Amino acid sequence: MLEVFAAMGAKVLERFPAGAPRGAWPAEEYAAERRAKGEPATVVMDLKTDAFLVVVPGRDED
Repeated sequence: MLEVFAAMGAKVLERFPAGAPRGAWPAEEYAAERRAKGEPATVVMDLKTDAFLVVVPGRDED
C-alpha cells in the first residue's frame, strides 16, 4: 500500500473504516475541517484495506 501512496505523491492524514455506520461521512467531515485550515485534503477509498483515507499532496521534506 505504501508504494501506491508514494506513486501518488500523497500523505495519509487519517483512516476511517468503510464499514462504519456513517460510511464516508466522518472522512469527508475531517477532510473539510483540514481544508478550512488551508490544507488541500481529499478523501480516497483504499479497497485493499476497506477504508476511507484522508490524504494531502506529498511534500518534498516527507
